[in-house]
Amino acid sequence: MPTVHSAAEPRPPIVFIHGMWCGPEVFEPYRQFFTERGYQCYTPALRQHDIQDNESTALGQLSLRDYAADLEAFIRTLPQRPVLIGHSMGGLLAQMLCARQSATSAVLICPASPAGVHALTASVVRSFFTVMTRWGFWKKPNKLSPAAARYALFNRLPDDAAQDAYQQMRYESGRAAFEIGFWLLDRNKASRVDERKVIQPLLVISGADDHITPAAINKKVAARYANAKYRCYPNHAHWLIAEPGWQSIAGDIADWLEQQHGQNA
Repeated sequence: MPTVHSAAEPRPPIVFIHGMWCGPEVFEPYRQFFTERGYQCYTPALRQHDIQDNESTALGQLSLRDYAADLEAFIRTLPQRPVLIGHSMGGLLAQMLCARQSATSAVLICPASPAGVHALTASVVRSFFTVMTRWGFWKKPNKLSPAAARYALFNRLPDDAAQDAYQQMRYESGRAAFEIGFWLLDRNKASRVDERKVIQPLLVISGADDHITPAAINKKVAARYANAKYRCYPNHAHWLIAEPGWQSIAGDIADWLEQQHGQNA
């Protein structure tokens, strides 16, 4: 079940959407940061991501559409449309939900790219190599090795923090990974987002040293949308939500939200 956090002031609620191989706890620093600034914050777990060692067949076959449908149903229970803050795959889910008019604005942190954006760079292939070379990966749960996670996700985290982050990692859906990385072969086009329907203000941010969702790809994602603003942070990588200096990035997001919604939105 989603965790609900009370806020002191009436502000638009924020729904944080976590990415692959993790659970909602990765947004704990951001949750605290934005709760202190008067936002009511929600941190739902994607389906079957509330169990750390879940290697079930059902997880391996979950689609991006399953995740998006669950989130859309949860959002309908809120008193007003929220701000979405999504990281990695969560950033792609936020794009899908914006196209469904389920958000008032969105912040995409190192987002996975939708269908139509060619994102298989050398560093992306290296990041997913151990997943993609396993036969039938598209229907099985998967988890990165410590070495792969260090390269793909945690390359700008200190060693101790990277080890702690790895200990919290979850298994992920092979189908969802296939839908993102091999959208040309996905007959259902699950990762497709109609950019014409995304009319909300978007802030797309990336780390210059990101290996798994490279900054150049994030910039292409931002360029798809009429009301998107793009920022790239030097000396940062994929784990912007907890890398040293994350507070400055969160502050920039808070400033942007104030610009979009005002003090009493």
